Amino acid sequence: MPYDAVIFDLDGTLLDTERLAFEAARRATSRFGPPMTESFFRTLVGGDMASTNARLAAEYGAHRMEEFSAAWDEEHNNLMVSGMPLKPTVHALLDLIEEMGLPRAVATSSGRASADRKLLAADLTHRFATVVTRNCVTLPKPDPEPYLTAAARLNVSPERCLAFEDSTPGARAARAAGMTVVVVPDIALVEEGHAHHTAVDLLTGARMAGLG
Repeated sequence: MPYDAVIFDLDGTLLDTERLAFEAARRATSRFGPPMTESFFRTLVGGDMASTNARLAAEYGAHRMEEFSAAWDEEHNNLMVSGMPLKPTVHALLDLIEEMGLPRAVATSSGRASADRKLLAADLTHRFATVVTRNCVTLPKPDPEPYLTAAARLNVSPERCLAFEDSTPGARAARAAGMTVVVVPDIALVEEGHAHHTAVDLLTGARMAGLG
Protein backbone atom coordinates (compact mmCIF):
# COMPACT_ATOMS: atom_id res chain seq x y z
CA MET A 1 0.00 0.00 0.00
CA PRO A 2 1.56 3.33 -1.06
CA TYR A 3 0.06 5.44 1.76
CA ASP A 4 -0.37 5.24 5.52
CA ALA A 5 -2.83 8.17 5.85
CA VAL A 6 -4.87 10.68 3.87
CA ILE A 7 -5.12 14.37 4.76
CA PHE A 8 -7.64 16.81 3.33
CA ASP A 9 -7.96 20.55 3.10
CA LEU A 10 -11.48 21.62 4.09
CA ASP A 11 -12.84 24.66 2.25
CA GLY A 12 -13.03 24.15 -1.49
CA THR A 13 -11.72 20.58 -1.23
CA LEU A 14 -14.19 18.63 0.92
CA LEU A 15 -16.79 21.37 1.15
CA ASP A 16 -18.10 23.60 -1.63
CA THR A 17 -17.68 26.58 0.65
CA GLU A 18 -15.65 28.86 -1.61
CA ARG A 19 -18.58 29.61 -3.91
CA LEU A 20 -20.85 30.01 -0.91
CA ALA A 21 -18.32 32.39 0.68
CA PHE A 22 -18.03 34.38 -2.55
CA GLU A 23 -21.79 34.83 -2.78
CA ALA A 24 -21.89 35.93 0.87
CA ALA A 25 -19.05 38.40 0.23
CA ARG A 26 -20.73 39.72 -2.91
CA ARG A 27 -23.95 40.35 -1.00
CA ALA A 28 -22.13 41.89 1.98
CA THR A 29 -20.02 44.31 -0.09
CA SER A 30 -23.05 45.39 -2.12
CA ARG A 31 -24.43 46.93 1.07
CA PHE A 32 -21.59 49.47 1.04
CA GLY A 33 -20.91 49.94 -2.67
CA PRO A 34 -20.01 47.85 -5.71
CA PRO A 35 -20.16 44.10 -5.02
CA MET A 36 -16.95 42.11 -4.72
CA THR A 37 -15.72 40.69 -8.01
CA GLU A 38 -14.83 37.03 -8.46
CA SER A 39 -11.34 38.00 -9.61
CA PHE A 40 -10.68 39.79 -6.30
CA PHE A 41 -12.20 36.93 -4.31
CA ARG A 42 -9.75 34.53 -5.99
CA THR A 43 -6.88 36.44 -4.39
CA LEU A 44 -8.28 35.53 -0.96
CA VAL A 45 -8.68 31.79 -1.55
CA GLY A 46 -6.32 29.60 0.45
CA GLY A 47 -4.81 32.46 2.43
CA ASP A 48 -4.58 32.78 6.19
CA MET A 49 -6.75 35.21 8.15
CA ALA A 50 -4.06 37.89 8.48
CA SER A 51 -3.38 38.11 4.73
CA THR A 52 -7.10 37.99 3.93
CA ASN A 53 -7.89 40.83 6.34
CA ALA A 54 -5.01 42.89 4.97
CA ARG A 55 -6.30 42.56 1.41
CA LEU A 56 -9.86 43.36 2.47
CA ALA A 57 -8.77 46.43 4.43
CA ALA A 58 -6.74 47.70 1.48
CA GLU A 59 -9.65 47.20 -0.89
CA TYR A 60 -12.58 48.37 1.24
CA GLY A 61 -11.01 50.46 3.99
CA ALA A 62 -9.75 49.48 7.42
CA HIS A 63 -12.44 51.62 9.07
CA ARG A 64 -15.15 49.38 7.57
CA MET A 65 -13.68 46.01 8.49
CA GLU A 66 -15.79 45.38 11.58
CA GLU A 67 -19.00 46.36 9.79
CA PHE A 68 -18.08 44.38 6.68
CA SER A 69 -17.12 41.29 8.70
CA ALA A 70 -20.46 41.32 10.50
CA ALA A 71 -22.34 41.67 7.19
CA TRP A 72 -20.33 38.84 5.61
CA ASP A 73 -21.03 36.55 8.58
CA GLU A 74 -24.73 37.38 8.43
CA GLU A 75 -24.98 36.64 4.70
CA HIS A 76 -22.91 33.47 5.10
CA ASN A 77 -25.16 32.18 7.88
CA ASN A 78 -28.24 32.94 5.77
CA LEU A 79 -26.85 30.89 2.90
CA MET A 80 -25.89 28.00 5.21
CA VAL A 81 -29.48 27.52 6.35
CA SER A 82 -30.04 25.14 3.43
CA GLY A 83 -27.06 22.99 4.48
CA MET A 84 -23.34 22.66 3.81
CA PRO A 85 -22.67 21.61 0.21
CA LEU A 86 -20.09 18.89 -0.43
CA LYS A 87 -17.70 18.66 -3.35
CA PRO A 88 -18.35 15.80 -5.80
CA THR A 89 -17.32 12.23 -4.81
CA VAL A 90 -16.52 13.15 -1.17
CA HIS A 91 -18.47 10.27 0.35
CA ALA A 92 -17.28 7.78 -2.27
CA LEU A 93 -13.65 8.60 -1.54
CA LEU A 94 -14.08 8.61 2.24
CA ASP A 95 -15.82 5.23 2.02
CA LEU A 96 -12.92 3.85 -0.02
CA ILE A 97 -10.32 5.15 2.42
CA GLU A 98 -12.28 3.75 5.35
CA GLU A 99 -12.50 0.34 3.67
CA MET A 100 -8.72 0.42 3.24
CA GLY A 101 -8.29 1.11 6.96
CA LEU A 102 -6.36 4.34 6.47
CA PRO A 103 -6.61 7.13 9.07
CA ARG A 104 -7.94 10.47 7.86
CA ALA A 105 -7.29 14.06 8.96
CA VAL A 106 -8.19 17.61 8.01
CA ALA A 107 -5.62 20.42 7.73
CA THR A 108 -7.35 23.76 7.29
CA SER A 109 -6.67 27.48 7.48
CA SER A 110 -10.07 27.95 9.12
CA GLY A 111 -10.31 28.60 12.83
CA ARG A 112 -11.41 25.85 15.21
CA ALA A 113 -14.97 27.09 15.75
CA SER A 114 -15.55 27.62 12.02
CA ALA A 115 -14.09 24.25 11.03
CA ASP A 116 -16.09 22.38 13.67
CA ARG A 117 -19.30 24.15 12.65
CA LYS A 118 -18.82 23.35 8.96
CA LEU A 119 -17.88 19.71 9.52
CA LEU A 120 -20.90 19.27 11.77
CA ALA A 121 -23.22 20.89 9.22
CA ALA A 122 -21.85 18.54 6.55
CA ASP A 123 -22.12 15.49 8.87
CA LEU A 124 -18.41 14.73 8.38
CA THR A 125 -17.04 15.18 11.91
CA HIS A 126 -17.01 11.45 12.69
CA ARG A 127 -15.04 10.64 9.54
CA PHE A 128 -11.76 12.20 10.68
CA ALA A 129 -9.37 11.20 13.45
CA THR A 130 -8.11 14.75 13.92
CA VAL A 131 -8.65 18.28 12.60
CA VAL A 132 -5.73 20.73 12.45
CA THR A 133 -6.91 24.35 12.29
CA ARG A 134 -5.06 27.66 12.24
CA ASN A 135 -5.40 27.71 16.04
CA CYS A 136 -3.19 24.61 16.25
CA VAL A 137 -0.13 25.97 14.45
CA THR A 138 2.28 28.88 14.59
CA LEU A 139 2.69 29.16 10.81
CA PRO A 140 -0.32 28.61 8.52
CA LYS A 141 -0.30 27.45 4.90
CA PRO A 142 1.74 27.79 2.68
CA ASP A 143 4.07 26.73 5.50
CA PRO A 144 4.05 22.93 5.87
CA GLU A 145 3.33 23.07 9.62
CA PRO A 146 -0.41 22.27 9.32
CA TYR A 147 0.32 19.13 7.31
CA LEU A 148 3.27 18.11 9.44
CA THR A 149 1.10 18.52 12.54
CA ALA A 150 -1.64 16.36 11.04
CA ALA A 151 0.84 13.62 10.16
CA ALA A 152 2.34 13.72 13.64
CA ARG A 153 -1.10 13.42 15.25
CA LEU A 154 -1.81 10.38 13.08
CA ASN A 155 1.63 8.97 13.98
CA VAL A 156 2.64 8.53 10.33
CA SER A 157 5.53 9.77 8.22
CA PRO A 158 4.61 12.78 6.03
CA GLU A 159 6.20 11.03 3.05
CA ARG A 160 3.61 8.26 3.43
CA CYS A 161 0.65 10.66 3.30
CA LEU A 162 -1.64 11.56 0.42
CA ALA A 163 -2.92 15.14 0.58
CA PHE A 164 -5.88 16.71 -1.23
CA GLU A 165 -5.97 20.45 -1.90
CA ASP A 166 -7.67 23.07 -4.07
CA SER A 167 -5.41 26.13 -3.70
CA THR A 168 -1.83 27.20 -4.36
CA PRO A 169 -0.97 27.93 -0.68
CA GLY A 170 -2.38 24.57 0.37
CA ALA A 171 -0.62 22.62 -2.39
CA ARG A 172 2.65 24.37 -1.53
CA ALA A 173 2.23 23.44 2.13
CA ALA A 174 1.52 19.76 1.47
CA ARG A 175 4.34 19.48 -1.08
CA ALA A 176 6.80 21.14 1.32
CA ALA A 177 5.75 18.63 3.97
CA GLY A 178 6.91 15.85 1.66
CA MET A 179 3.46 14.47 0.86
CA THR A 180 2.00 13.29 -2.43
CA VAL A 181 -0.33 16.10 -3.48
CA VAL A 182 -3.55 15.87 -5.48
CA VAL A 183 -5.15 19.15 -6.50
CA VAL A 184 -8.80 19.44 -7.48
CA PRO A 185 -9.08 23.09 -8.56
CA ASP A 186 -12.01 25.12 -7.28
CA ILE A 187 -12.63 28.84 -7.75
CA ALA A 188 -9.00 29.94 -7.99
CA LEU A 189 -6.39 28.75 -10.45
CA VAL A 190 -3.56 26.74 -8.89
CA GLU A 191 0.02 27.50 -9.83
CA GLU A 192 1.85 24.72 -11.65
CA GLY A 193 4.64 22.77 -10.01
CA HIS A 194 3.08 22.12 -6.61
CA ALA A 195 0.79 19.14 -7.34
CA HIS A 196 1.78 15.64 -8.32
CA HIS A 197 -1.68 15.11 -9.83
CA THR A 198 -4.49 17.43 -10.92
CA ALA A 199 -7.97 15.96 -11.23
CA VAL A 200 -11.58 16.88 -11.95
CA ASP A 201 -12.80 15.38 -8.68
CA LEU A 202 -11.47 13.76 -5.51
CA LEU A 203 -12.09 10.13 -6.43
CA THR A 204 -10.45 10.54 -9.82
CA GLY A 205 -7.47 12.18 -8.13
CA ALA A 206 -7.18 9.32 -5.68
CA ARG A 207 -7.10 6.81 -8.52
CA MET A 208 -4.45 8.86 -10.33
CA ALA A 209 -2.33 8.80 -7.16
CA GLY A 210 -2.58 5.01 -6.91
CA LEU A 211 -5.07 4.80 -4.05
CA GLY A 212 -7.27 1.75 -4.16
